[in-house]
Amino acid sequence: MPPAAQPKELQLSSVPNFDPQLAPLLGVDDHLPAVPMGLMTPDALRLRFAAPPAWTPDVVRDRGVVDREPANASVLIPIIMREQPTVLLTQRTARLAKHSGQIALPGGRADPGDGGPDGTAIRETAEEVGIEREYLEVLGRLNTYVTVTAFNVTPVVALVREGFTLRPNPDEVADVFEVPLSFLLDPRHHERHFLEWQGLRREWYAMPYQDGATQRYIWGATAGILRNFYRFMSA
Repeated sequence: MPPAAQPKELQLSSVPNFDPQLAPLLGVDDHLPAVPMGLMTPDALRLRFAAPPAWTPDVVRDRGVVDREPANASVLIPIIMREQPTVLLTQRTARLAKHSGQIALPGGRADPGDGGPDGTAIRETAEEVGIEREYLEVLGRLNTYVTVTAFNVTPVVALVREGFTLRPNPDEVADVFEVPLSFLLDPRHHERHFLEWQGLRREWYAMPYQDGATQRYIWGATAGILRNFYRFMSA
């Protein structure tokens, strides 16, 4: 018997004037525990990746993945070792063909000379924001995440030593900012949204962060990867 046909998923790019910030809210996961601050120190993070717990990611692929041959990619989750650790994120330029204007982790498509996912994440971080390899201490990887644009993305987690100089690539990066790691690892800030259109449905995570006068709307694949990081840290 042939396998049952998978239900069609909503392609958000096909929705006219789509704005994720206006999508209905399914809920907020404030019933889940936050990761204790004691687990966010450099030594605690090193220990966590040296002996990873058994854990299950909440999401391993976007819904409505485009029908094309997947390509390998990596992103870096760069944890800056400040007194209160932060995660560095970027806002993509409006001119990019995919995910333009969205909040992202530094990263991109794998090149043959990268030597694996870690090398891809390190190279892309240097190219996008100027943080060189000498400032990075790779801790490990999370489960692969398949984006709606059919990239098999490996999230690489690294500590970032202070003293680096940011040099954002203006062709790819419109802005660079930091979000406290404690904010991202607190499920009270993890929203679940959905949209129904023409009989199809799509759901996703969002983590809106108020950065002074600017709201940083973290959603989609970036929020999904960070949600998985929460699951890894809270296991």
